[in-house]
Amino acid sequence: MPQSGGGLDERLAAAFAHAAGIAPHAPALLVGMDTPQLDAALLAETLSPARRPGVDAWYGPAGDGGFWALGLAGPDARLAGRLLLGLPMSTPETGRALLDRLAAEDLLVRHLPVVTDVDTIRDARHVAAEAPGSRFAACLRSIEGDREVAG
Repeated sequence: MPQSGGGLDERLAAAFAHAAGIAPHAPALLVGMDTPQLDAALLAETLSPARRPGVDAWYGPAGDGGFWALGLAGPDARLAGRLLLGLPMSTPETGRALLDRLAAEDLLVRHLPVVTDVDTIRDARHVAAEAPGSRFAACLRSIEGDREVAG
């Protein structure tokens, strides 16, 4: 689905509202596109149907204090708004602020693994090293190879 307008907080809240509209009884997980090292195996056990009972939300912390994933067992536009609207984004405190909001809603939260999201070239190199066979790593090698040749 196309992203809505507004800041990241508004776009994330709108995505959950959209998910609630198309599949109101299914869980929804939003994953940051700056985590190219993710694969299904990383999520499979934590998100498996056998481990879902009683869980209200899933939280994927990023190493820089943000988050790379947020899931809601029952996506709801009002809940998503309370969790996300006005949340300070792209700060070292973003993840803590989201966890505080999840706790204030009295949600049982299952934590996903800590992952590095790609915000800098250092992050990109780290992620490429974690997933050397990925398209991301190949693209980074190509870009950095081009720089070496041009330099």
